[in-house]
Amino acid sequence: MTYAMATEIIMTRTYKNLYPQIYDLENLFIAWRRARRGGKRKWPTVAAFEIDLEMNLWMLHEELRTKEYIPGPYRNFTIIEPKVRRISAAPFRDRVLHHALMQVTWPIFEARMIHDSYACRVGKGTHRAVDRAQHFARRYPYVLQCDVVQFFPAIDHAILRRQLARHIACADTLDLMDLILASGAGVLDQYYDMVYFPGDDLFAANRRRGLPIGNLTSQNWANVYLNDLDQFVKRDLHCRAYLRYADDFLLFADDKATLWAWRAAVMEKLATLRLTLHTDRAQVYPVKAGIPWLGFRVFPTHRRLKRRNVKAFGRRLRAQRDAYHAGEITPAEIRQSLQAWIAHAEHANTYNLRRDLMQQVVF
Repeated sequence: MTYAMATEIIMTRTYKNLYPQIYDLENLFIAWRRARRGGKRKWPTVAAFEIDLEMNLWMLHEELRTKEYIPGPYRNFTIIEPKVRRISAAPFRDRVLHHALMQVTWPIFEARMIHDSYACRVGKGTHRAVDRAQHFARRYPYVLQCDVVQFFPAIDHAILRRQLARHIACADTLDLMDLILASGAGVLDQYYDMVYFPGDDLFAANRRRGLPIGNLTSQNWANVYLNDLDQFVKRDLHCRAYLRYADDFLLFADDKATLWAWRAAVMEKLATLRLTLHTDRAQVYPVKAGIPWLGFRVFPTHRRLKRRNVKAFGRRLRAQRDAYHAGEITPAEIRQSLQAWIAHAEHANTYNLRRDLMQQVVF
């Protein structure tokens, strides 16, 4: 069953009786196949689940049906590229459940997203977001670039719960969402600096907040959370050239004054979501200066890779060379990594850059 077929089927279902569709065995089987994609079959936890697949899916089905399902503990680790982030990985059986839940509920929210939201959506992604940014840069002389401070740690559970309940009338499904929300509460507390908003008292510090970076549910619910902002920019500000990737977004206009006014309005709207902007980075500037966007610097006429990304690839390539000489990596693995990076770099004007990098590192 393709994603499009599943989406078409799901969209015909009532939003009031979703829960049995989530623990349906066929839905769980499709969810398992999606959860193991991307080379994850080699992971020990994934292989262990697959050894007794029928029993594991049946147990998950029964736990959900009888409402005895309890999320497992997260495995936390930190990555430093492209910036320091704490990743929280749920147990594999929970990731299967996340896919099962999203297969049934996500099309409901997907149908309400604006066209120009590009993160974690089928047919979107970083390269299409870069294409769209350049399209707008060729039509408008000025851009306002914004990003949210500590976005995933700052997501407020009470606000997100209201947003989910706005379109999900199935109480059992909402209870399951609450379980997943509660399982991730506090995992990013150390990465959140408390912000008090108008009307807050001292107990505001005790509000549940934070979505674990790494969950499929977190990625999709982050889009739900900021869809209120998207709708505000399009419907209230009437910004015709706006796009967002996760918590990074761009607004384009013909003059600076409009964009500065929109900046103030966006900050007020984000406050209703208990979010703030990086005000020092939320600036208005000419598009001809180049827009640093998703690893590229986008100009109206061309694109470049950001310098730090080129340096990071150079370090990774030299590390792979050393690992190859030590017998720790195969030529096929190096080739796969190179092809992936070249496919990414080809979205910018990088022919000479790619040639020079390959000449610098000799295997």
